[in-house]
Amino acid sequence: MTATTDGSTGATPPPRADSASTELTTPVAAGVQEAAERAVRRATDHLLARQDAQGWWKGDLETNVTMDAEDLLLRQFLGIRDESTTAAAALFIRGEQREDGTWATFYGGPGELSTTIEAYVALRLAGDAPDAPHMAKASAWVRERGGIAAARVFTRIWLALFGWWKWEDLPELPPELLYFPKWFPLSIYNFGQWARQTIVPLTVVSAKRPVRPAPFPLDELHADPANPNPPQPLAPVASWEGVFQRLDKVVRGYRKVALRRLRGSALNSAARWIVERQENDGAWGGIQPPAVYSVIALHLLGYDLEHPVMRAGLESLDRYAVWRADGSRMIEACQSPVWDTCLATIALADAGLPADHPQLVKAADWMLAEQVVRPGDWAVKRPGLPPGGWAFEFHNDNYPDIDDTAEVVLALRRVRHHDPERMEKAIGRGVRWNLGMQSKNGAWGAFDVDNTSPFPNRLPFCDFGEVIDPPSADVTAHVVEMLAFEGMSHDPRTRRGVEWLLAEQEFNGSWFGRWGVNYVYGTGSVVPALTAAGLPASHPAIRRAVSWLEQVQNEDGGWGEDLRSYKYADDWSGRGASTASQTAWALMALLAAGEKESKAVERGVRWLAETQAEDGSWDEPYFTGTGFPWDFSINYHLYRQVFPLTALGRYVYGEPTPEAEGD
Repeated sequence: MTATTDGSTGATPPPRADSASTELTTPVAAGVQEAAERAVRRATDHLLARQDAQGWWKGDLETNVTMDAEDLLLRQFLGIRDESTTAAAALFIRGEQREDGTWATFYGGPGELSTTIEAYVALRLAGDAPDAPHMAKASAWVRERGGIAAARVFTRIWLALFGWWKWEDLPELPPELLYFPKWFPLSIYNFGQWARQTIVPLTVVSAKRPVRPAPFPLDELHADPANPNPPQPLAPVASWEGVFQRLDKVVRGYRKVALRRLRGSALNSAARWIVERQENDGAWGGIQPPAVYSVIALHLLGYDLEHPVMRAGLESLDRYAVWRADGSRMIEACQSPVWDTCLATIALADAGLPADHPQLVKAADWMLAEQVVRPGDWAVKRPGLPPGGWAFEFHNDNYPDIDDTAEVVLALRRVRHHDPERMEKAIGRGVRWNLGMQSKNGAWGAFDVDNTSPFPNRLPFCDFGEVIDPPSADVTAHVVEMLAFEGMSHDPRTRRGVEWLLAEQEFNGSWFGRWGVNYVYGTGSVVPALTAAGLPASHPAIRRAVSWLEQVQNEDGGWGEDLRSYKYADDWSGRGASTASQTAWALMALLAAGEKESKAVERGVRWLAETQAEDGSWDEPYFTGTGFPWDFSINYHLYRQVFPLTALGRYVYGEPTPEAEGD
């Protein structure tokens, strides 16, 4: 396998540093300590200046142009698309087009078929002519790769809404799915929360099969307009793909004989399920895709645009828009204030800001008010567990997550609050909830317990990315680290988490990163957790991790990892252009492993200090966050600020120390 088999234009991993240059040395080179201290001061000032008056931080959450394209398609479907919004969205979409006419899912990545199709259709809505050079280049690329027929199911659903694709040529998704018992492998509660919230409204869309008048044809996106969907042979019956392809045929047959009363009851149940999960701000789960599909589903079920549920839903979608200085409009898939705020609090505290600093106290106040104190869908598998987690977004009481809860507790512990009793109660609820969400293998997923059924990912409908939420090394590491700081290193539940992490270490010494890119993130999460939980720096797992980080350090002294490592690990694991956030993750692991005096740490710290801007920030166009590995990538704009400050702060002031057992 070569590094270019993914369709990229000759992209190759950057050279790694000579391993001899990263061996341990004696004293840190002159000037590095001073440069780190100066960088810490500037980064602290920069981050403090970005805090909202209410106490939170939030950076832009950048993904790809399918968010913007689908926003325009939604508005076209509902009949509310206006020229100013369309022009602003088109300006952003055009600006993201690659020179070969395609659109990628991450900065510097290869062109992606479905993303390119959706972007192209959005620009057609904006009035771009199909024979314009940038459009002709895109459509030719699409045709060369099989046209619309080769696109993912979700893209073809959007096109079916306007008759550009036949509903009969899409997998069936019946609303009766809601009636599957919770123990059934294809119960909606065996899907990850993000997929669950998307699939329920899509069962309504699949049942209704709406078609709005198409404003123009799309023949130029078919490899053969006379035969837009040529028949494809079924996979072998002995394969899982073959089994589910044939199951889809059975479900299609069921559509013809479905009892009208049962179908009507299922649609009503879907509507009730959707409405019950609408948040106070009008959104669903704090993420844009479920909100879009929920609005469409409810509209098909008779909710007019002035209905309070619909009005609130549409207003919430406007809040995902980021208007840029050039007049363009970018849609965020989600907003991350809780995550950004707890990470910023940790960074500032570890960088020497006093624990009772007014801005840290204000951040703690805001986080305390965001604690979720009512049950959500997680309670289906943990019905007796009292609530107490934190969500990722401003409003998402249905889906607090384990990762945020662990990091919020770590952040709150770094603040000296004026109401310690309130603080202790909130932390106690959070710790208890996280412990109760431990999966049976001893690890933790992001939102649910034991969300590991292999069947949802095999449905023909689910080709848009990961649809289950199994335990991951990064989330488990953050929980273990939090428990260690709570004085619970020797608790049997913590030790089970440690044992699971040790068993998950890759052969080369790294850990897979589920929610960040990728092995650098996983390793940067796990090593600090293991050392906090009591593993000595001399432990073989720690030494293997250190060795791997030294081997993958770039020649410039930084670390980076391209998202292609999710697909081509042999070529891209730990390799990519140096970034501020990934360099920080590597340094956090090395510092936790006692490597402050190493040449690798010296060179990494120097790289961060030298690449810092005058205002104390770092520039980072690369995507280092993960939604679905490979399929959906994220550039968290605050990562480039909080993680470098955390790493540099720990370099200057030392590692934070967990409480002693029983304190």
